[in-house]
Amino acid sequence: MTLIKKFRLFIVAIAIHFILIPLNVFSQGEQILPGTSIRVLCYNIRFGELASLKELAAFIRSMDPDLVALQEVDVKTYRPNLDHHRGKDFITELGHYTGMFSAYGRTIDHAGGYYGIGILSKYPFSQTKRIFLPMPQGAREQRAFLTADIELPGKQQITFVSTHLDHSTSDVRQTQVEYFNNILKDNPFPVIIAGDFNARPDSPEIEFGMTGWKRACTNEFTSPSNSPRSKIDYIFCYPADKWEIIKNSTHLLKLSDHLPVFSELKLITE
Repeated sequence: MTLIKKFRLFIVAIAIHFILIPLNVFSQGEQILPGTSIRVLCYNIRFGELASLKELAAFIRSMDPDLVALQEVDVKTYRPNLDHHRGKDFITELGHYTGMFSAYGRTIDHAGGYYGIGILSKYPFSQTKRIFLPMPQGAREQRAFLTADIELPGKQQITFVSTHLDHSTSDVRQTQVEYFNNILKDNPFPVIIAGDFNARPDSPEIEFGMTGWKRACTNEFTSPSNSPRSKIDYIFCYPADKWEIIKNSTHLLKLSDHLPVFSELKLITE
């Protein structure tokens, strides 16, 4: 190879190096860096009995969440005395009004449509899955949990879960908690689960069933919204040592018979 050809190759290599530098810098800026937070909202909306979808969406937008777990979500139902919601697709409309991605998990057929749980996300899903919870003796209604693998900036992934446990007995809920623990504790990504557990903090299903999870919400009462006297709505994270709580709150709001709970978390990536 002549000296001139070697010189030309050297110039090309230098040029490529300087072209790639800004691309690498951009990629690093997309990563989840220490201090980056994830804002989580959990809300049982009671099939919109007390509020319009636009009112619910306005509240969600005001909290600027990254992830939202919703319970008692109707799709295309025709409930008596709820003419303002007849035939509406709650999860799709809430996704539209908030500008978020949406996923839905039907739990039962009801009033000509579906009743279940939902997720809204600021970030894309890599996959979603609805998993039915067991119905041991004493259970009154089919319940489920909805999982979504979330693609955060920087190719970091977490799993976000919305659930709604049976309201019948503690024994039923203990079985349901044990069931989702057996699945979620082997998850390849860090997990956030949020939902209406229908259980107080001193119940066996919470006190013992959620051992190993970090409770990321306040202990303030969440039900009923007009005179709160029970804490039954929660946000938990797993593994506990992978998460840091920045702040959390429970909001006095009468758009449902439950109060919404909020948490801002940091995923520890070091």
